[in-house]
Amino acid sequence: MHLKNEMFHEVPKTEEQKSHQKVTVVGIGAVGMAAAFSVLAQNVSSDIALVDVFENKLKGEMMDLQHGSRFLKNAKITADTDLSVSAGSRLIIVTAGARQKEGESRLDLVQRNVEIYKGLIPKLVEYSPETTLLIVSNPVDIMTYVAWKLSGLPKNRVIGSGTNLDSSRFSFLLAQRLNVAPTSMHGWIIGEHGDSSVPVWSGVNIAGIRLREINPHAGHEEKDAENWNDCHKEVVDAAYEIIKLKGYTSWAIGLSCADIASSIFENTNAVKAVSTFVQGIHGIDKEVFLSLPCVLNANGVVSVVKQKLSEDEMAKLHASAKLMDEVQKGLQF
Repeated sequence: MHLKNEMFHEVPKTEEQKSHQKVTVVGIGAVGMAAAFSVLAQNVSSDIALVDVFENKLKGEMMDLQHGSRFLKNAKITADTDLSVSAGSRLIIVTAGARQKEGESRLDLVQRNVEIYKGLIPKLVEYSPETTLLIVSNPVDIMTYVAWKLSGLPKNRVIGSGTNLDSSRFSFLLAQRLNVAPTSMHGWIIGEHGDSSVPVWSGVNIAGIRLREINPHAGHEEKDAENWNDCHKEVVDAAYEIIKLKGYTSWAIGLSCADIASSIFENTNAVKAVSTFVQGIHGIDKEVFLSLPCVLNANGVVSVVKQKLSEDEMAKLHASAKLMDEVQKGLQF
Protein backbone atom coordinates (compact mmCIF):
# COMPACT_ATOMS: atom_id res chain seq x y z
CA MET A 1 0.00 0.00 0.00
CA HIS A 2 2.91 2.35 0.69
CA LEU A 3 4.14 2.03 -2.91
CA LYS A 4 0.64 2.71 -4.25
CA ASN A 5 0.39 5.85 -2.12
CA GLU A 6 3.71 7.04 -3.49
CA MET A 7 2.66 6.45 -7.12
CA PHE A 8 -0.92 7.73 -7.15
CA HIS A 9 -2.88 10.73 -6.00
CA GLU A 10 -6.23 9.22 -4.99
CA VAL A 11 -9.47 10.87 -6.09
CA PRO A 12 -12.50 10.66 -3.73
CA LYS A 13 -14.85 7.90 -4.90
CA THR A 14 -18.52 8.36 -5.69
CA GLU A 15 -21.20 5.75 -6.23
CA GLU A 16 -20.33 3.50 -9.17
CA GLN A 17 -22.08 4.35 -12.39
CA LYS A 18 -25.07 2.36 -13.62
CA SER A 19 -24.57 -0.27 -16.28
CA HIS A 20 -26.56 1.36 -19.13
CA GLN A 21 -24.07 2.60 -21.69
CA LYS A 22 -25.89 5.38 -23.51
CA VAL A 23 -23.67 8.07 -25.01
CA THR A 24 -24.83 11.52 -26.05
CA VAL A 25 -22.75 13.65 -28.39
CA VAL A 26 -23.54 17.35 -28.18
CA GLY A 27 -22.47 19.20 -31.31
CA ILE A 28 -22.44 17.35 -34.63
CA GLY A 29 -19.70 19.20 -36.43
CA ALA A 30 -16.71 17.32 -37.76
CA VAL A 31 -15.39 16.52 -34.26
CA GLY A 32 -18.75 15.43 -32.85
CA MET A 33 -19.50 13.11 -35.75
CA ALA A 34 -15.99 11.63 -35.68
CA ALA A 35 -16.51 10.93 -31.97
CA ALA A 36 -19.95 9.39 -32.56
CA PHE A 37 -18.68 7.24 -35.43
CA SER A 38 -15.63 6.09 -33.46
CA VAL A 39 -17.77 5.13 -30.44
CA LEU A 40 -20.10 3.12 -32.70
CA ALA A 41 -17.46 1.54 -34.91
CA GLN A 42 -15.40 0.39 -31.93
CA ASN A 43 -18.50 -1.03 -30.18
CA VAL A 44 -17.97 1.21 -27.16
CA SER A 45 -21.73 1.85 -27.09
CA SER A 46 -24.70 0.74 -29.17
CA ASP A 47 -26.96 3.55 -27.91
CA ILE A 48 -26.06 6.99 -29.26
CA ALA A 49 -27.98 10.26 -29.09
CA LEU A 50 -27.00 13.29 -31.16
CA VAL A 51 -27.82 16.88 -30.19
CA ASP A 52 -27.39 20.07 -32.20
CA VAL A 53 -29.25 23.28 -33.06
CA PHE A 54 -29.16 22.64 -36.84
CA GLU A 55 -32.24 20.47 -37.37
CA ASN A 56 -31.70 19.45 -41.00
CA LYS A 57 -28.06 18.48 -40.58
CA LEU A 58 -28.95 16.66 -37.38
CA LYS A 59 -31.62 14.59 -39.12
CA GLY A 60 -29.32 13.88 -42.05
CA GLU A 61 -26.46 12.68 -39.85
CA MET A 62 -28.85 10.51 -37.82
CA MET A 63 -30.31 8.89 -40.94
CA ASP A 64 -26.88 8.32 -42.45
CA LEU A 65 -25.71 6.46 -39.33
CA GLN A 66 -29.00 4.60 -38.91
CA HIS A 67 -28.73 3.20 -42.43
CA GLY A 68 -25.44 1.60 -41.40
CA SER A 69 -26.79 0.18 -38.13
CA ARG A 70 -26.71 -3.35 -39.52
CA PHE A 71 -22.93 -3.00 -39.65
CA LEU A 72 -22.80 -1.50 -36.15
CA LYS A 73 -24.40 -4.36 -34.17
CA ASN A 74 -27.89 -2.86 -34.67
CA ALA A 75 -27.05 0.29 -32.73
CA LYS A 76 -29.84 2.54 -31.54
CA ILE A 77 -29.23 6.04 -32.95
CA THR A 78 -31.47 8.97 -32.04
CA ALA A 79 -31.19 12.72 -32.55
CA ASP A 80 -33.04 15.89 -31.56
CA THR A 81 -32.54 19.59 -31.08
CA ASP A 82 -34.21 19.13 -27.66
CA LEU A 83 -31.76 18.18 -24.92
CA SER A 84 -34.28 15.70 -23.49
CA VAL A 85 -33.05 13.17 -26.08
CA SER A 86 -29.91 12.88 -23.91
CA ALA A 87 -31.84 11.62 -20.86
CA GLY A 88 -30.25 8.66 -19.10
CA SER A 89 -26.81 9.07 -20.65
CA ARG A 90 -23.91 7.46 -18.85
CA LEU A 91 -21.45 9.60 -20.83
CA ILE A 92 -22.01 12.95 -22.52
CA ILE A 93 -19.36 14.06 -25.01
CA VAL A 94 -19.57 17.84 -25.44
CA THR A 95 -18.01 19.16 -28.65
CA ALA A 96 -20.35 22.13 -29.09
CA GLY A 97 -18.73 25.50 -29.48
CA ALA A 98 -17.25 27.98 -31.87
CA ARG A 99 -14.82 26.43 -34.34
CA GLN A 100 -11.15 27.35 -34.06
CA LYS A 101 -10.14 29.48 -37.03
CA GLU A 102 -6.84 29.42 -38.88
CA GLY A 103 -4.21 31.22 -36.82
CA GLU A 104 -6.51 31.53 -33.79
CA SER A 105 -5.33 30.15 -30.44
CA ARG A 106 -7.60 27.94 -28.37
CA LEU A 107 -7.66 30.55 -25.61
CA ASP A 108 -9.23 33.11 -27.97
CA LEU A 109 -12.34 30.94 -28.10
CA VAL A 110 -13.01 30.88 -24.39
CA GLN A 111 -15.70 33.47 -23.61
CA ARG A 112 -17.73 32.61 -26.71
CA ASN A 113 -17.88 29.01 -25.57
CA VAL A 114 -18.65 29.92 -21.94
CA GLU A 115 -21.87 31.56 -23.14
CA ILE A 116 -22.84 28.37 -25.00
CA TYR A 117 -22.15 26.24 -21.92
CA LYS A 118 -24.33 28.36 -19.64
CA GLY A 119 -27.44 27.23 -21.49
CA LEU A 120 -26.23 23.70 -22.05
CA ILE A 121 -24.44 22.03 -19.13
CA PRO A 122 -27.03 22.47 -16.33
CA LYS A 123 -29.82 21.09 -18.54
CA LEU A 124 -27.74 18.09 -19.64
CA VAL A 125 -27.04 17.17 -16.01
CA GLU A 126 -30.71 17.65 -15.15
CA TYR A 127 -31.64 14.98 -17.72
CA SER A 128 -28.71 12.69 -16.79
CA PRO A 129 -27.74 13.30 -13.14
CA GLU A 130 -25.54 10.18 -12.99
CA THR A 131 -23.58 11.04 -16.13
CA THR A 132 -19.91 11.66 -16.67
CA LEU A 133 -19.08 14.67 -18.83
CA LEU A 134 -16.29 14.38 -21.40
CA ILE A 135 -15.47 17.90 -22.55
CA VAL A 136 -13.86 18.37 -25.96
CA SER A 137 -14.71 22.01 -26.82
CA ASN A 138 -11.66 24.27 -26.91
CA PRO A 139 -9.91 25.62 -24.96
CA VAL A 140 -10.60 22.25 -23.39
CA ASP A 141 -8.93 22.69 -19.99
CA ILE A 142 -10.77 25.92 -19.27
CA MET A 143 -14.05 24.58 -20.68
CA THR A 144 -13.71 21.53 -18.43
CA TYR A 145 -13.38 23.91 -15.47
CA VAL A 146 -16.44 25.82 -16.70
CA ALA A 147 -18.44 22.58 -17.10
CA TRP A 148 -17.48 21.49 -13.57
CA LYS A 149 -18.58 24.86 -12.14
CA LEU A 150 -21.90 24.78 -14.02
CA SER A 151 -22.71 21.10 -13.58
CA GLY A 152 -22.55 20.51 -9.85
CA LEU A 153 -20.99 17.11 -10.58
CA PRO A 154 -18.06 15.77 -8.53
CA LYS A 155 -14.63 16.51 -9.99
CA ASN A 156 -13.94 12.89 -10.94
CA ARG A 157 -16.95 12.85 -13.30
CA VAL A 158 -16.00 15.97 -15.28
CA ILE A 159 -13.15 15.07 -17.62
CA GLY A 160 -11.49 16.95 -20.45
CA SER A 161 -10.18 15.16 -23.54
CA GLY A 162 -6.99 17.03 -22.69
CA THR A 163 -3.64 15.77 -23.94
CA ASN A 164 -4.75 12.21 -24.70
CA LEU A 165 -4.52 13.20 -28.37
CA ASP A 166 -1.30 15.22 -27.86
CA SER A 167 0.32 12.17 -26.24
CA SER A 168 -0.81 10.03 -29.19
CA ARG A 169 0.68 12.53 -31.63
CA PHE A 170 3.89 12.67 -29.58
CA SER A 171 4.25 8.88 -29.47
CA PHE A 172 3.54 8.64 -33.20
CA LEU A 173 6.19 11.22 -34.12
CA LEU A 174 8.79 9.69 -31.81
CA ALA A 175 7.97 6.21 -33.11
CA GLN A 176 8.45 7.36 -36.71
CA ARG A 177 11.98 8.53 -35.90
CA LEU A 178 12.87 5.21 -34.25
CA ASN A 179 10.93 2.98 -36.64
CA VAL A 180 8.79 1.26 -33.99
CA ALA A 181 5.02 0.99 -33.54
CA PRO A 182 3.42 4.00 -31.79
CA THR A 183 1.94 1.65 -29.17
CA SER A 184 5.48 0.55 -28.25
CA MET A 185 6.67 4.15 -27.80
CA HIS A 186 5.89 5.59 -24.38
CA GLY A 187 5.76 9.38 -24.31
CA TRP A 188 3.49 11.71 -22.37
CA ILE A 189 2.35 15.26 -22.93
CA ILE A 190 0.87 16.88 -19.82
CA GLY A 191 -0.43 20.31 -18.82
CA GLU A 192 -2.50 22.39 -21.23
CA HIS A 193 -3.93 20.96 -24.43
CA GLY A 194 -2.39 23.86 -26.28
CA ASP A 195 0.65 26.00 -26.70
CA SER A 196 1.91 25.61 -23.10
CA SER A 197 1.76 21.80 -23.12
CA VAL A 198 4.64 19.99 -21.40
CA PRO A 199 6.48 17.05 -22.99
CA VAL A 200 7.75 14.66 -20.31
CA TRP A 201 11.11 13.96 -21.92
CA SER A 202 12.43 12.45 -18.70
CA GLY A 203 9.98 9.57 -19.10
CA VAL A 204 10.14 8.85 -22.86
CA ASN A 205 11.05 5.19 -23.25
CA ILE A 206 10.87 2.00 -25.30
CA ALA A 207 10.61 -1.20 -23.23
CA GLY A 208 11.83 0.71 -20.19
CA ILE A 209 14.92 2.12 -21.95
CA ARG A 210 14.70 5.85 -21.47
CA LEU A 211 15.66 8.08 -24.38
CA ARG A 212 17.65 10.31 -22.03
CA GLU A 213 19.75 7.38 -20.85
CA ILE A 214 21.12 7.25 -24.40
CA ASN A 215 20.94 10.96 -25.19
CA PRO A 216 20.83 13.07 -21.98
CA HIS A 217 20.07 16.21 -24.00
CA ALA A 218 17.08 14.83 -25.93
CA GLY A 219 14.32 17.40 -25.86
CA HIS A 220 16.43 20.21 -24.39
CA GLU A 221 15.71 23.49 -26.12
CA GLU A 222 19.37 24.50 -26.54
CA LYS A 223 21.54 21.36 -26.22
CA ASP A 224 19.43 19.02 -28.36
CA ALA A 225 21.82 18.41 -31.29
CA GLU A 226 19.54 15.71 -32.76
CA ASN A 227 16.52 18.06 -32.64
CA TRP A 228 14.23 15.70 -30.74
CA ASN A 229 12.33 18.72 -29.48
CA ASP A 230 10.99 19.14 -33.03
CA CYS A 231 8.61 16.29 -32.17
CA HIS A 232 6.98 18.40 -29.46
CA LYS A 233 6.89 21.46 -31.71
CA GLU A 234 5.05 19.37 -34.30
CA VAL A 235 2.55 18.27 -31.64
CA VAL A 236 1.86 21.90 -30.68
CA ASP A 237 1.53 22.94 -34.32
CA ALA A 238 -0.43 19.86 -35.45
CA ALA A 239 -3.95 21.25 -35.10
CA TYR A 240 -2.97 24.56 -36.70
CA GLU A 241 -1.40 22.70 -39.64
CA ILE A 242 -4.39 20.39 -40.13
CA ILE A 243 -6.82 23.30 -39.92
CA LYS A 244 -4.74 25.11 -42.53
CA LEU A 245 -4.77 22.06 -44.81
CA LYS A 246 -8.35 20.77 -44.46
CA GLY A 247 -10.21 23.40 -42.46
CA TYR A 248 -10.72 21.43 -39.23
CA THR A 249 -9.49 18.48 -37.19
CA SER A 250 -11.74 15.47 -36.67
CA TRP A 251 -10.61 11.84 -36.93
CA ALA A 252 -7.83 11.72 -34.32
CA ILE A 253 -9.83 13.58 -31.68
CA GLY A 254 -12.86 11.38 -32.42
CA LEU A 255 -10.76 8.26 -31.89
CA SER A 256 -9.36 9.79 -28.70
CA CYS A 257 -12.91 10.30 -27.36
CA ALA A 258 -13.78 6.66 -28.06
CA ASP A 259 -10.56 5.57 -26.35
CA ILE A 260 -11.48 7.50 -23.19
CA ALA A 261 -15.11 6.31 -23.30
CA SER A 262 -13.97 2.69 -23.60
CA SER A 263 -11.84 3.00 -20.47
CA ILE A 264 -14.86 4.28 -18.53
CA PHE A 265 -17.46 1.86 -19.88
CA GLU A 266 -15.26 -1.22 -19.65
CA ASN A 267 -14.02 -0.25 -16.17
CA THR A 268 -10.43 -0.89 -17.28
CA ASN A 269 -8.35 1.27 -14.91
CA ALA A 270 -6.41 2.33 -18.00
CA VAL A 271 -4.06 5.30 -17.65
CA LYS A 272 -4.89 8.17 -20.01
CA ALA A 273 -3.65 11.75 -20.25
CA VAL A 274 -6.91 13.58 -19.61
CA SER A 275 -7.74 16.95 -18.11
CA THR A 276 -8.63 16.70 -14.43
CA PHE A 277 -8.73 18.89 -11.32
CA VAL A 278 -5.07 19.32 -10.36
CA GLN A 279 -5.12 21.59 -7.32
CA GLY A 280 -2.97 19.92 -4.64
CA ILE A 281 -1.03 17.76 -7.13
CA HIS A 282 2.64 18.52 -7.98
CA GLY A 283 2.38 21.53 -5.66
CA ILE A 284 -0.20 23.30 -7.86
CA ASP A 285 -2.26 25.72 -5.75
CA LYS A 286 -4.56 26.97 -8.53
CA GLU A 287 -8.15 25.76 -8.98
CA VAL A 288 -7.58 24.54 -12.53
CA PHE A 289 -7.96 21.52 -14.77
CA LEU A 290 -4.88 20.25 -16.64
CA SER A 291 -3.86 16.92 -18.13
CA LEU A 292 -1.93 14.38 -16.09
CA PRO A 293 -1.85 10.58 -16.44
CA CYS A 294 -5.16 9.53 -14.87
CA VAL A 295 -6.56 6.11 -13.97
CA LEU A 296 -10.01 5.81 -15.59
CA ASN A 297 -12.79 3.38 -14.77
CA ALA A 298 -16.56 3.35 -14.23
CA ASN A 299 -16.23 6.12 -11.64
CA GLY A 300 -14.36 8.44 -14.00
CA VAL A 301 -10.97 9.64 -12.75
CA VAL A 302 -10.11 7.52 -9.70
CA SER A 303 -6.47 8.46 -9.23
CA VAL A 304 -3.65 10.45 -10.80
CA VAL A 305 -0.20 8.99 -11.42
CA LYS A 306 2.51 10.91 -9.58
CA GLN A 307 5.12 11.21 -12.31
CA LYS A 308 8.68 12.01 -11.27
CA LEU A 309 9.08 15.24 -13.21
CA SER A 310 12.35 17.06 -13.81
CA GLU A 311 12.78 20.55 -12.41
CA ASP A 312 12.24 22.03 -15.87
CA GLU A 313 9.08 19.97 -16.50
CA MET A 314 7.66 20.95 -13.11
CA ALA A 315 8.29 24.64 -13.82
CA LYS A 316 6.55 24.38 -17.18
CA LEU A 317 3.57 22.57 -15.62
CA HIS A 318 3.21 25.33 -13.03
CA ALA A 319 3.44 27.95 -15.80
CA SER A 320 0.62 26.13 -17.60
CA ALA A 321 -1.49 26.19 -14.41
CA LYS A 322 -0.81 29.90 -13.93
CA LEU A 323 -1.89 30.63 -17.51
CA MET A 324 -5.18 28.75 -17.04
CA ASP A 325 -5.84 30.54 -13.76
CA GLU A 326 -5.24 33.96 -15.32
CA VAL A 327 -7.68 33.26 -18.15
CA GLN A 328 -10.30 31.87 -15.73
CA LYS A 329 -10.18 35.03 -13.62
CA GLY A 330 -11.54 36.92 -16.63
CA LEU A 331 -14.46 34.58 -17.27
CA GLN A 332 -17.99 35.91 -16.96
CA PHE A 333 -20.36 33.30 -15.57
